[in-house]
This record gives sequence, C-alpha cells and structure tokens, in this order.
Amino acid sequence: MSTPFYITTPIYYVNDVPHLGHAYATMVADAFARFHRMRGDDTRFLTGTDEHGQKVEETAKKRNLTPQQLVDEVAPRFDEAWKTLDIADYNFIRTTSEKHKQVVTNLWHRIRRESPEDLYLASYQGWYCVGCEAFYTESQLVKDGETWMCTTHKRPVEFIDKERSWFFKLSKYAEPLLAHIKAHPEFIRPDAYRKEIVSFLESGLRDLSVSRTSFAWGIPVPEADPDGMKHVIYVWMDALTNYYSDLCPPDGSLDGADAKNYFPHAIHLIGKDILRFHAVYWPAFLLSAGLPLPKSILATGWWTVRGEKISKSMPATRIDPIKLAQALAVGPFGMPLGIDAMRYYLMREVPLGNDGDFTFEGLFGRFNADLANDLGNLVNRSLTLIAKFAADHPPVRDDQFHSDGHENPYWQLEVHAFETVRVVAREFEALAPSRALELLWRFIGQANRFIDQTQPWAMARSKDPALGHALWCLQSSLWTIARMIAPVLPATSHTLLGWLGDTGPVTWPEGVDGRVFTQAPQLTAQPPSGAMFPRLDEPMQAKILAAVIGDEPGAAPAPAKPAESAKPAAPAVAQITFDDFAKLELRVGKVISAVAIPKKDKLLHLHVDLGEAKPRSIIAGIAEAYKPDALVGSQVIVVANLAPRKMAGLMSEGMILAAGDEAILGLSALDRDVPPGTRVR
Repeated sequence: MSTPFYITTPIYYVNDVPHLGHAYATMVADAFARFHRMRGDDTRFLTGTDEHGQKVEETAKKRNLTPQQLVDEVAPRFDEAWKTLDIADYNFIRTTSEKHKQVVTNLWHRIRRESPEDLYLASYQGWYCVGCEAFYTESQLVKDGETWMCTTHKRPVEFIDKERSWFFKLSKYAEPLLAHIKAHPEFIRPDAYRKEIVSFLESGLRDLSVSRTSFAWGIPVPEADPDGMKHVIYVWMDALTNYYSDLCPPDGSLDGADAKNYFPHAIHLIGKDILRFHAVYWPAFLLSAGLPLPKSILATGWWTVRGEKISKSMPATRIDPIKLAQALAVGPFGMPLGIDAMRYYLMREVPLGNDGDFTFEGLFGRFNADLANDLGNLVNRSLTLIAKFAADHPPVRDDQFHSDGHENPYWQLEVHAFETVRVVAREFEALAPSRALELLWRFIGQANRFIDQTQPWAMARSKDPALGHALWCLQSSLWTIARMIAPVLPATSHTLLGWLGDTGPVTWPEGVDGRVFTQAPQLTAQPPSGAMFPRLDEPMQAKILAAVIGDEPGAAPAPAKPAESAKPAAPAVAQITFDDFAKLELRVGKVISAVAIPKKDKLLHLHVDLGEAKPRSIIAGIAEAYKPDALVGSQVIVVANLAPRKMAGLMSEGMILAAGDEAILGLSALDRDVPPGTRVR
C-alpha cells in the first residue's frame, strides 16, 4: 500500500485577488504533490478560500453587496487562476460550503463532549486588528505617536470594550504542545520558526476568545447564550478547520476514513505571518477534541518586490502571476513554458522558509543563465547531435566503453546521474525545492561539459566506434533530466519527453545498482522544433516589464543592472568593452567585523575597511561557507561603486566577489597583503 501524502496551502482570504505571494505557495505545494505522485504515493492536495469574517462583511457593505454575493464573485478567481497556471489535481475548498460549516459545528460539539471545560462564556476587552481578525496585547503592538499599530498590517488597531464572548482554554495546552514539539521536531519547520513557537509557548498562553457578536458573517455558535446574544464562531477557528473538513464525508462526520488516513500525514504550507494560528491555536483545538495533529507546519517567508512588501496601496508590488507567466512565454511553446519559467525562478531563487525579494534583474538573470544557457543549450545541442548522427551511429549502450574509472567520461556521467536522482529526491522529500534544483542543475552542467569532453562531431569525423554509446549517454541524460524537472517544470518536461519519443507515465527515475540510464525506455529522439527558452535580450526584457507592470501607476523602473543572484552564463556570454569594465570600481577590503544576521541563514553582516573614513557595511550571502570569526582580518575584493541597497533591514554598501552559485566555493582574494582600498584592475 502506498504512503499517504497530504499537502495544503493557506486558504486565501477573499478580500483580495491572487498575487505573486499566493501563487508562490500554491506552486510550491503543487511541486511537492507532483513529486509524490511520481513516486507512487497516495497524494492529496488542498487549496481554497477563507470567506467569513468582519473584513468580508465590511467590504460587502461598501460595495452594496451581501457577503455571500461578494465571496461568490471573488472566490472563483483563485480557482480560475490556479487552473490557468496549470496547478494540477487539487481539491478546492470554500469555507461557505455547507459541508465545511457542518464540520466546524461538529468540531465545536466534539470539544464540548471531550473537554467540556475548554469552552466557556466571559467578557473580553482588548486591542483588536481587523486585518488579522485577532486580539493583541500592547507588548505585541507598536506605537505610532499615540496610536497602537498592528505590526503585520501597519494599521491602527481598535479597542474592544468588554465584548461578551465564548473563550477557549488555550492556557491548558502550552505544556502538551511543548511536549509534542519536543517529541516531533519536524512538527514546525524550518528550525527558526520552531524556536519562535517554543519561546512563545514557554512564556505562557492566555485563553482565546473564539466567538464574536459585533458582526454576523460567520458560522453561528451551535449553543445558546443565556443572555440571548448571537455569536458567530471566531474566523480562525472556522478557517483552520478547512484542512480537516475537506477530508470529511458529506454529512460532516469527523470520523471518516479519509480523515483517519490522510490527516496524520498533513503538511500545512503557510506564510510565516500566520504561524501562531497554525502552530498553537489549531493543534490546541485538535487536542481538545481528541483528534490527531497534522504531521508538519511548514512556514514560508515573505516575498517582497524590490524590497517592498506586496500591498494594495502600491500597485508596482502586486505582480499578477498570470500576466508574468504570459509575458515570459517568449518562445514557440507559449504560456506553458512561461509558467515554468516563473515557477523555476520562485522556487530556485530562495530556500523555502526564507524571505525573498522579487526583482526583474534576478528573474531575467535566472532565465538567461539557467533556463536558456544551461538547460536550453543542453537540450538543443544534444538533440541536434543525436538527430544528425543517429542514422549511422544509433544511440545504444555499449559496455565496452562504459568501464568503471574516474577517467571514463561515460561512466562518470552515469554515476553522477545516479547520485543526482537520489539527492534531488531526498531534497524534495525534505521540502527543500531550491536545494533540489541547485543539485539538479549541477548535473545539467556536467552533461553540457560531457559534450565538450567527447565532441561527438569530432568522433563522427574520425569514425570513432564509441559515438553510438556517447549519443546514448546524452539521450539517457536528457530522459533522466526530463523526469527530475517534472515537479517544478512540468510543461518543459512534457515537451522534452515528447522530443525523446517517451509518451509513457512520468514516474521518478529510480536508479538500480549505481545505474539510472538503463531505466530509460527505447527512445527515438527528434530534433528540437525551436528553442525552449530563447535568451532575453534588453528589448525583450523591456517588453516583459511593460507587459507586467508598465500600465500600473507607480510601476517600477526598468532593470538597470544584471542580476547579482544569477550565475555567469555559459558558454555564450555577451561581450563587453574595456569602457564597460572600467565602470566597475573593484577595491581591496579588509574585514573588520563579521556577525550572523538573525533568521537569515545565508547572510552575514560585515564591516569592511576600504581605506575610507569609516568601514563599509556589507551584507554577504556567505554564511553557509564561512564562520564569522574566520573572516575577520581577511582581505576580499569589493565592488565599491555598487549602489547601496537595503537587505534584511540593514544597508549594504558594496558587494564582495565570490566563486560559486548557490554554494560558495571561495572568496576572491590576493596572493599577498596590500593596503585596504587598493584598486583592482
């Protein structure tokens, strides 16, 4: 029997429209679901919309609509967006569905039956954020003059004076939750967020208000208030239950077979701003009802756009994912590969759990270096060579050329392929798509180098009998790559497998006895019918930018410099003149201090002496390769005339040169000490 895998996204609030942050979470969940289906796991994938609460009621009133009319208008936009973006095989839940409302009602009754003291009536007063739909203490807020502000929404909170409410005895569950987290460290991921919740629990919990009387748009509390007040269930108690209600039978029973089978395997993929609701409130409700807990709460960071948080009031930050995918569809294969390009950038650029900053420079850099040069170049070169020489040298394995040995390029290629299949699968299982793609692209790089090593065109001229075996290695490499990219780049995978003549089910390539190429079926490769990912030149980049945000007020300016995150394009990089090079001011710097940046696993904050009046503040993504203390006193090469940029809340006034892409292989340095500030030419 296959292993259950159940992945959920946050359910998106209908007082909004789908933007890049929503798309990111949904595409990540889709990639995990696709991977587990490829592995043969019993996979279930849930997304949907959160449709109750005060914000919806207020917005509907402003638009002269009923709340139901408003949610019926907005909720389908999310479902339609995910279908347009090729999100596959998901269930879509709406919290206004009759089944969901019945499940929430049944959960209330179950808590009353299993833990009758956990729900009680009392009065409450405190600071309330309509945006969060949550009460906060003054220690959890910030003050702007005389006004208390929500730290998440940057808007004033209102003081609710003695509202009568049902309360949930949350204080009872601090110790049980701490014990569960200690026994199951995978319950909250990544580690930084687990530590945050542990600290919050250790500080003690206050009982939670779980009903409202100040508005009516919600699920009614299923028992009477002796004072005759009409209560609706707290929107978070309602919304969080969606992960369970989708598994329940039509009558809303909490004990159905699907709930028992899938829910203990549930992975809730959420944004870090709603971590506390998922990692404290939701498991406490479940413990109170005597129901199992999910397997993991997986928190993602925030995506900003050019350093600004995505906001309705700043149109240039609200990147429409459908417009972006359409604009990236620059090749002959249209929208599907445009979607893949967007998926690749978002999942490769930032490790899951970290904050990410969307820039068009970064997007174009990744597109040109990784998709056009690395993958696209490999596919085009390989299929063209196979089509040209296969008639006289059919791609067939010939073991006389495949003997073990580090000097044998054929053997090396398959060994690397076998290891890549294993480590990429391990990273997908560990919910680390950025790392999985980094490792996969290393193999793509080796496959490109294999062509340069073996030179099939020269083998054909010399009538080398190993040519057929070399073509078989190339063909098998493409087949292996096509399957490994499928979770993140499904349309690209489908296109490549079509060129290879493989129309079978797309399963994960399982290596056997150190070999993976032998798993490929008999293939009949065809030449490519066009470039998968044509390089984006400056006019095309400007066209994409205009298509995505050019018609919005306050749109961002066109990209002005190459992406810092993108690796050097290979092999066909654009040439520059000496005048271009002279614009760079490279200077020798000496590291005066280096410290880690909290919650930023890859970043260090350095102060670097460049022979100026005071040291430069520089943020460098080298924390995984260098301990802070080891850098102090080191000489480094700094791009000294790079425009300052705010990163991780700090100002970075330059960039240190380093070798490597995601993995830093070494810092650029000199072979002797020279004074700080010395110009590098």
